[in-house]
Amino acid sequence: MELLKIERTFDVPAATVWKALTDKDEMKQWYFDLAEFKPEAGFEYEFTAGDERKQYMHLCKVIEIVENKRLKFS
Repeated sequence: MELLKIERTFDVPAATVWKALTDKDEMKQWYFDLAEFKPEAGFEYEFTAGDERKQYMHLCKVIEIVENKRLKFS
């Protein structure tokens, strides 16, 4: 298993970035339109993504939450 770590710096308050990462209505603007998402450790969610030829099911689980600092999911 490989680890994918992405780091970005934005000139906005941490709360703004946190909302974009954890509010499902905000997430659909840059990620995927999820049926449900809760920023709680252990929360499991799924979504499909791909193109018109092939769609892939993504099964995800929130691993760790440190509000306004870290969101870790599989």
